[in-house]
Parts: sequence; structure tokens; C-alpha cells
Amino acid sequence: MPHIIRILSTKKLLPNQKQYLLNANFSILEADFITIRNTKFELGTTAENLIFTSQNAFKSFLENADSSSLKDRKVFCVGLKTKALIEQHGFHVILFSDYAEDLARILTTIYADESFTFFSGSMRRETLPTALRKANITFNEVQIYETTLSPSKIDSRLDGILFFSPSGVKSYLQRNTITHETCFCIGTTTAKALKGITENIINANQPTIENVIIQAIKKYN
Repeated sequence: MPHIIRILSTKKLLPNQKQYLLNANFSILEADFITIRNTKFELGTTAENLIFTSQNAFKSFLENADSSSLKDRKVFCVGLKTKALIEQHGFHVILFSDYAEDLARILTTIYADESFTFFSGSMRRETLPTALRKANITFNEVQIYETTLSPSKIDSRLDGILFFSPSGVKSYLQRNTITHETCFCIGTTTAKALKGITENIINANQPTIENVIIQAIKKYN
């Protein structure tokens, strides 16, 4: 009897995303290893330029009734899907990049004379704030959502694990260990969270959930 490939997704997938894996004859386990909760926030003084590093941040931003009054602001963001979501709601994205590191480099090189408001989550990395401070760029930060770890114990034998954020890795490792499993990561930042844990890492070519899935299918088929 052929070996059935068993994959864990550390985030619940959309039906069409899950279907790709089922079509490849994989057995799928899925659980949300992190939980996002929107928090109440005041817009207060907002700069001419807005920064969002995730779809979660923009979705939380929209929860504020006054968010639509900022459609005249220029937006900088991380991720093609984040850009699409922002534009769908009538905001103007000046620039997007795949990674916060790349965005930081561009902002500090080309937009150093501008001011920014960075809408962030509770577990955001220091990449952007540190780069902006070092370049003496005027910015303020508004925390608009909370990320909490939701670890689950996985007792099934796994062939591969799909990881979508460093906090997802951290959450998984709280109750599980990684031995022979191949870890498929959405990007280099997520892969760094596995440093010293495993060498079995395959990075997505593009930082999208779909591309993580594609890498898993390529590996086993």
C-alpha cells in the first residue's frame, strides 16, 4: 500500500487552497496556531503616509469607523495580497514589497523626508521601527490588533508542516517537536524561526499561502 503523505497546515486554509493538497492525494490536518484579535484604537494624529505589513493589520484598521476619512493618504505595504485588499477598499498604494526588510530599505533611501503612521500588531518584528528610527524618519505607531499563540498537540505522524509566520513556528514548538518533517515556509523570516531546530526547510518562491502549498506538492509528487 503506497505511503499517504500527511501534511499539517498551521493555519486553517480556504476550501480552494485545501483542495490543491487533496487533489495531490495528501492527507491534511489543519489548525490555527495563532489567534488574531482586533483591538479598539484611536486614529489620533495620522501622518501623510500609512504603513501596513499584513492583511490582518488592514482588516483591523477598517474596524475603526474613521478609517475611510484617510483615503487621501498614501499607503505603503508588505505583500501583494495586502496591496490588493487595500486597493479594493479605495486606498492608494504607492509602493509594496514582499518583505518588511525591503520596504524599510526603500523608505529610508527614497522617502526619508516623509512622515509615516505604522499600523501594527502586538507581535510585530522590530525591522521597520528600527530602520525608521536609525534614519531619523518621523513616524508614530498605532497597535491595532493582538496576536496570541494557540498551540495544539499533534499526535499524528507528519511528513510536512506548512508555516506562515514566525509566531506560528513558536506556537507549534510549544507543544510539538520537529524531527524528520519537512518544513515549508512562506518566507525567509519564518524560516529563520526554525534556525537550530531543523535543516529540512523549503521556502516559497513568493510569500503566498498558495506558493507554500505548491512547494509541498512539488516535493512529494
